[in-house]
Amino acid sequence: MATYDFSIETLGKAKIPSPIHMSDKDGDGFADYVSDDDKILYCIDTVTTEDGHRVPKSEETVELAGPRQKIYFNPSHVHAAIATCGGICPGLNNVIRAIVRCLWYRYGVRRISGIRFGYQGLLPTSKEPPLELDPDVVDDIQEKGGTILGSARGGGKQTADIVDTLERMNVNILFTIGGDGTLRGAHAIHEEIKARGLKISVVGVPKTIDNDLAFIQTSFGFDTAVSSAVPVVRSAHIEAKNAINGIGLVKVMGRESGFIAAHTSLAQSDVNFCLIPENPFDLYGDKGLLPLLKKRLNSRGHAVILVAEGAGQDLIPKTGETDASGNTKYSDIGLFLKEEIIKYFKEQDMTINIKYIDPSYIIRSAPADSYDSIYCARLGANAVHAAMAGKTDVLTSMINDRFINLPIKLAISSRSRVNTESALWRDVLENTRQPDSMKN
Repeated sequence: MATYDFSIETLGKAKIPSPIHMSDKDGDGFADYVSDDDKILYCIDTVTTEDGHRVPKSEETVELAGPRQKIYFNPSHVHAAIATCGGICPGLNNVIRAIVRCLWYRYGVRRISGIRFGYQGLLPTSKEPPLELDPDVVDDIQEKGGTILGSARGGGKQTADIVDTLERMNVNILFTIGGDGTLRGAHAIHEEIKARGLKISVVGVPKTIDNDLAFIQTSFGFDTAVSSAVPVVRSAHIEAKNAINGIGLVKVMGRESGFIAAHTSLAQSDVNFCLIPENPFDLYGDKGLLPLLKKRLNSRGHAVILVAEGAGQDLIPKTGETDASGNTKYSDIGLFLKEEIIKYFKEQDMTINIKYIDPSYIIRSAPADSYDSIYCARLGANAVHAAMAGKTDVLTSMINDRFINLPIKLAISSRSRVNTESALWRDVLENTRQPDSMKN
């Protein structure tokens, strides 16, 4: 196995007694402080030694998240800032609310600024003043989709300008809520802060609806995305089943990772073809999608295709464009497939009825479901605990069902993708009954 450095950077020694009163003893019935020495195994897989014992495959450990007995920042001196970046996602308001409430009620922090429209709100060109946050402002925002701060792509590479703004505002804690691009920006901001010798903590909360960040069990918003996609697939199935040779074609998010499509296929067993970026497919030939679709229609009279936005990009012309975050703009695989399906069956002189549904913006603007609401509340609180303890260039997340502190540089080192040799993809294939491969 590869080796990883899970050590967490700090601004200095934590010397201030925490205002959170907890226990430092086990078995007394009270919640305990978490020590920097409290760690869990990163990898829970085991191997057999020569003497027949089962031991961990790797002994690398990850630091547990939670409140420390000693903190770095004096709460009365703290000015915290919160920014939400990138595309919107279910749970953003929940995380903002959790951060504000934990800072205010648990630590007594009274200066909390909401940065408007992501990193762009920290640039000298921004005309949007920060939003002053307190528990009253965030009282019921968890019931709404999106983010009360607004969100935007780009700006994260202008690190010098951003750190200048943080200095002018006397910010000493910056919470960044976003995905891969946001966290890359956060790491770069940390490096600029460090180069200037400043004592500003940078703490991330990983937000990517595609669930594609490395070393992270699940990113918030993913569960809501799947829950929101399920009724769409159900509707597509009803449309398909009630038409002559009906085809329901649904596109969901998933630029490089097909987790939403894979999990939705398991949650709603009406999917017959699940197309993801990790499993390339052909359109024509004996194993191609279109001949297999024809075979399905001849045998069952209807079909449902669920495609991730990044699937099949090798089949369509490149746009040659990028968005403000530097991501390649993909051609619309859903519209492409729709036209190819219509063309194919016209050549086959076979009547079809196809309904194409793209619910992407409906899904990402939904309020968080119960699971994500709980998850966001705990992520936000643990982000505050890490920041107040003086940890920096760190994000809070979950590994092996435990909340942990993780170096940002590890989370952005690679992407998490559906392993087509994994149990997850095996179960998807069993559910859809599609071939292992649709490549000739």
